[in-house]
Amino acid sequence: MDADAGLAVIGAGAMGSALLTGIVAGGAVEAGRARVYDVVESVRDQVAAATGVSPAPTLADAVRGARVVLLCVKPAQVAEALGEASAVLEPGQTVISIAAGIPTAMLESCLPDGVPVVRAMPNIGSTVTMGATAICGGSSARPEHLESARRLLETTGRVWVVPERLMDAVTALSGSGIAYAFVFIEAMADGGVRAGLPRDLAQAMAAQVVAGAATLVARGDAHPASLKDRVTSPAGTTIEGIAALETAGFRGTVIAAVTAAARRSAELGRA
Repeated sequence: MDADAGLAVIGAGAMGSALLTGIVAGGAVEAGRARVYDVVESVRDQVAAATGVSPAPTLADAVRGARVVLLCVKPAQVAEALGEASAVLEPGQTVISIAAGIPTAMLESCLPDGVPVVRAMPNIGSTVTMGATAICGGSSARPEHLESARRLLETTGRVWVVPERLMDAVTALSGSGIAYAFVFIEAMADGGVRAGLPRDLAQAMAAQVVAGAATLVARGDAHPASLKDRVTSPAGTTIEGIAALETAGFRGTVIAAVTAAARRSAELGRA
């Protein structure tokens, strides 16, 4: 997306503010060329002040003339928000929705014919340019619309273009999965405290351990199992810990969590 193009962010909650922060900080859109709207005026004004973008008094004011409309409302609010937006939207504008479980066909049904729709699933790592986002296009979205969305969202982290049939799985792994990582870090820190570490040190070390592990896996040089084997000595401390995880069903529990979240994403799309 060109730096002088317009962006409207609808919904300034956790994800809307995270994406707006990353997009502006990453330079994809100048703050002066972006607008934000939220039904809660105090939230809208707070996010606008923090990012330097303009607060829009109404949803229509935010959307009117914006090259890209980033829809960051909850799934139950999508139809109402798009209903308001459709009065001023034109085919030359692109709508990017991050609503979990809402398919592009439903989004398109709420908009004027020909308005390109891109469905995206990011996570709050976008705030620190470490987001993991997947996107797919609707029936009116051409390759250039997907490319524009990809460039915009790449300022907040990594972006993958996937078939829409995979978006529920993406939602479960990326959108929700970062929360599982937070729970794991918290549990690691609790374990450190139980073993005698001060809380602040345990939490900082747990976060750094997970960040280091993620960086090694992301390099793609070795499978996670191979990396695990490098630090697992015979009869050592690591294998004792791994045995405890296996006894407690750690892997199966994580797999079940992702599966349950994917199922819920699919349910939201049918609601």
